[in-house]
Amino acid sequence: MNTGNLLSLVLPELLLIAAACVLFLLGVFPGKAARMAVPFVALLALLAAMTTQLTYQSDPAVISADPSDSIRLAGMAIYIKTLAAAMGALFVLLSWPTDRNRGGNSAVQYGADATGEYFALLLLCISGIFLVAGANDLILLFLGIELASIPTYIMVSISRPLPVAQEAGVKYFFLGAMSAAVLLLGMSYLYGSTGLIDLHQIAEHFAANRTGVLSNWELLGVLMVMAGLSFKMAAVPLQFYAGDVYEGAATPVTALLSFVPKTSGLVALVKILWMVGGGTWQTPENIARLVAVIAMLTMTVGNVLGLMQHNVKRVFACSSIAHSGYLLVGVAAVITGKSQNALGGVLFYLAAYGLMNVAAFGVLMLLPSRSNRPATSAETFEELAGTGREHLALGLAMAVACFSLTGLPFTIGFWGKAFLIVPSLSVGNTGLVVVMMINAAISAGYYLKIVGVMFLRPVAHASETASAKQDTGRPAPITIAIALSTAAVLALGIVLPMTEVLRTKTVQSSQIDSLPTPPTASAAR
Repeated sequence: MNTGNLLSLVLPELLLIAAACVLFLLGVFPGKAARMAVPFVALLALLAAMTTQLTYQSDPAVISADPSDSIRLAGMAIYIKTLAAAMGALFVLLSWPTDRNRGGNSAVQYGADATGEYFALLLLCISGIFLVAGANDLILLFLGIELASIPTYIMVSISRPLPVAQEAGVKYFFLGAMSAAVLLLGMSYLYGSTGLIDLHQIAEHFAANRTGVLSNWELLGVLMVMAGLSFKMAAVPLQFYAGDVYEGAATPVTALLSFVPKTSGLVALVKILWMVGGGTWQTPENIARLVAVIAMLTMTVGNVLGLMQHNVKRVFACSSIAHSGYLLVGVAAVITGKSQNALGGVLFYLAAYGLMNVAAFGVLMLLPSRSNRPATSAETFEELAGTGREHLALGLAMAVACFSLTGLPFTIGFWGKAFLIVPSLSVGNTGLVVVMMINAAISAGYYLKIVGVMFLRPVAHASETASAKQDTGRPAPITIAIALSTAAVLALGIVLPMTEVLRTKTVQSSQIDSLPTPPTASAAR
């Protein structure tokens, strides 16, 4: 284990939080110049935070600051921070203010007086992921999860001046508060049953008392923590909010929701399962079975619901549920302790899913809506009809994103699913893989429907689009975000050396922590 200065370990978080404070102050200034500077400050802060992680990239050892071990950085934490900063930069580009008053763009309207606040909240979301990635105690882990979540409640409500957005924000807030209560209560049971809050020490505790069976209080704590985190990931049984929130929020915020809470929840879940397994990835059998069942139900519920939707953003909400199930298939392979590459597959798929979603939601942002409501881009299948022929580049970008989300070859989505399936087969989770492949086939029903509607349906009649918003061009920041994400989806699917580089990096980043000495019987409680 390497020892580092605590300040240097939390430097990325401090950079983002300091930048968020600057943006809150910039929001006070009434001039347009201050609002124009806001997205540049946010983008530079994210790039600076990502750069700070590069100093650790070549050293896979666990890094902590003794005597305080609240922060411990290992390969996974550094990878997650780098990925979150890169994705955050893309979300900044999608939300870039391009209207006359610099209070939003065609798809999001936070208002001229809230430009600073909106981007400050976005930075706080990313800093929450950073905290979750490096957290080594239950309190800091909970604070990180909530820091990644609470700003999203506000962002949903202020993303456009419509009752549907405010209704979505209220629903999201109350359900999020309920899940946070369940999560915190579960953590309190873990503390009460072990007398510890340090994840590293709790892992040693479980390792020293390994009987393969958790006590009733320990089991209850783990189950409640998993329930609370399932809300963040939009996984069964707390996935039901996704459709309303995704539809109500402005499209750039929907893109952010598809990645930020899911990432924080997934990373926290992996850490908790590692802890329960005593640092060996061999969790009790009943917990492993539960993860497999949740994975099976989540991807099945998400894909079946996706076939029933008429709103494209609700389709992607169901898609988000299904992809949480796919990620949990990888987690189920990880916690058997029999595959060294399973966690690498999960980390690879997380990056793939973020890129695919940025491309898909970015295209929706630039397609005109027939609604006269502000900050409303194309959302229904009727509004997508024929747009692939009218806007060929956008149609092709959407096709690439949908093909990749389905898992077709020559896209990053294909390799992402392959890197989940191969470890699952190697550990004997054949049934789970079969269900995953069936669900991938089901998902083609709604992904290909989106592409078919855009290219094969006739364009809506002129009289039907008389009230439609005029296409005012393609703002450069949004176009750049779409181009970067689409190019990455294709390059990482076709250019195999690039795919192998990312794959190797994710496998090397599979370390969460390490127990310094084998536990002995004398360490028992």
